[in-house]
Amino acid sequence: MADKSPATPSLKEQFWDPVAGFGVTFRTMFRKVVTEQYPKEKLPTAPRFHGRHQLNRWPDGLEKCIGCELCAWACPADAIYVEGASNSDEPDADGNSQRFSPGERYGRVYQINYLRCILCGLCIEACPTRALTMTNEYELADDNRRDLIYEKNDLLAPLLPGMEQPPHAMLLGDDEKDYYRGEYKQAPTGGEPA
Repeated sequence: MADKSPATPSLKEQFWDPVAGFGVTFRTMFRKVVTEQYPKEKLPTAPRFHGRHQLNRWPDGLEKCIGCELCAWACPADAIYVEGASNSDEPDADGNSQRFSPGERYGRVYQINYLRCILCGLCIEACPTRALTMTNEYELADDNRRDLIYEKNDLLAPLLPGMEQPPHAMLLGDDEKDYYRGEYKQAPTGGEPA
């Protein structure tokens, strides 16, 4: 008895296998295309999307960050570096205030390394003053590693009308308790407190 060699396919296999293989191609060829036109058409993100971080300000422009470093301690990826420094009510040599935040301290150095950050939001949960929040900005790619380490100037919220660039004296209350409780004594120049 002669066995058929497994290397020699039958006529049915020679004809049907290529047709069946192209069946998937032919079935999907006439379907509607579902490709996203991403760079040209950006869809809105979900309301609670975790994107790039932002350091917020008080309505007079002072920074909300008090340099407590709790965000750095909470970060599981060790992506945040904070150095706190003391505020001072004493004027400098030019007679200007040296106050950056309403509290005793402020974040002198603040860095987030987006090469390590996993955008989990644990730093947001740890922040006692709501100084750190996450925006909907998700385009964080760059062509070199140095630009993915965001410094304090990159993370600070922009100055809105009525805000003054720190350092300056507290404009909304007599002490930091007025700020944290929202009991503002006076409005900043040019607008009402938010």
